Amino acid sequence: MGDELAQANKILKEFEHLVETGETREYSGRLRCGVDLGTANIVLAVVDENNTPIAGASCPSKVVRDGVVIDYVGAVRVVTRLKAQLEQALGVELETGACAIPPGVAEGSTKALGNVVEGAGFKLAGILDEPSAAALVLGIDNGAVVDVGGGTTGISVLHDGKVTFTADEPTGGGHMTLVLSGALGIDSDEAEIMKRDPAQQREVFAVVKPTVEKMAAIVKKYVDQKPVDIIYVVGGACSFDDFEATFEKFIDIPVVKPHAPLLVTPLGIAFGCGN
Repeated sequence: MGDELAQANKILKEFEHLVETGETREYSGRLRCGVDLGTANIVLAVVDENNTPIAGASCPSKVVRDGVVIDYVGAVRVVTRLKAQLEQALGVELETGACAIPPGVAEGSTKALGNVVEGAGFKLAGILDEPSAAALVLGIDNGAVVDVGGGTTGISVLHDGKVTFTADEPTGGGHMTLVLSGALGIDSDEAEIMKRDPAQQREVFAVVKPTVEKMAAIVKKYVDQKPVDIIYVVGGACSFDDFEATFEKFIDIPVVKPHAPLLVTPLGIAFGCGN
């Protein structure tokens, strides 16, 4: 686990730098793109044939909810803008893209997500499930990957590199925002800003910890049925410093959180694009 996680964190730190600065890297061969249509954020990742991060961009968004497109025109507009932004930075056209879905999303919603990618001008190269995409970055063959999204907590169990079980249930970052809003008597937009502020995370986590424990209860229910030796948590909602310790205490299985957990899935989608 140690070597794989260290390598994954190195790649994630590089990708995080590209997203934050808008810089690009030299590349080899064909470029592949991962489009993560999240409930709270849309992220576009670009890698080359060696799975080296080349460029990235993100944008807060409310056009998709739990894998369901609720504003198709808005979703296409955001992805088109991110695509054009990175094409200008790279000086090339980005042709091939993939996306991902939370486990358990209906076939119609899956098709709609693919339509968004195609509507933005990409040739759709595949639709992955989110935890499996994350596993590609983490380099794991066995264990559980838990993707804590804006609206749901998804889990995939892997054995010998193959996904043997998936599940997805409501409770995610959006529920944290609602709890924070209600507890402090502030509107949801203000609560969302507060939740994302690293300087306030200790105060915020004290309020939303029961929500994190509910997420852990969801995961525990499934890993009690499908035992694993280790759990990896990804997704923007698990960015709190104490998140994995709370999970581990509740579930009593080692829990690992990689660097920049929000960026794991989009990078994994790019890794899996066309493969």
